[in-house]
Amino acid sequence: MPENIMIYLLIMALTTYAIRAIPLVLLRREIKNRYVKRFLYYVPFACLTAMTVPAVFYSTENIMSAVIGFATAMLLGLFRANLPLTATLACVAVYVTDRIMDLAGY
Repeated sequence: MPENIMIYLLIMALTTYAIRAIPLVLLRREIKNRYVKRFLYYVPFACLTAMTVPAVFYSTENIMSAVIGFATAMLLGLFRANLPLTATLACVAVYVTDRIMDLAGY
């Protein structure tokens, strides 16, 4: 069994290294195409969103509290609230919603 783990770790390390090394080797000059630059600019935001949003909806036992917390965070984000305030108030919204749902028997 430990031999398999070492093989898996080696494959993951090589894959991670290849993802970072291949663009450095293949793209030696500056990218001038504005569409490609714009696409590459938004890749980190898209990846972060794709990883975070599903975790938000599966982080609580009740989907309603997750939706309320997400809506709270989105609303505060639209009003340009800072990140600590947004995270804190979204967590408070989830907590309060969970307590209300528990008292109501859901």
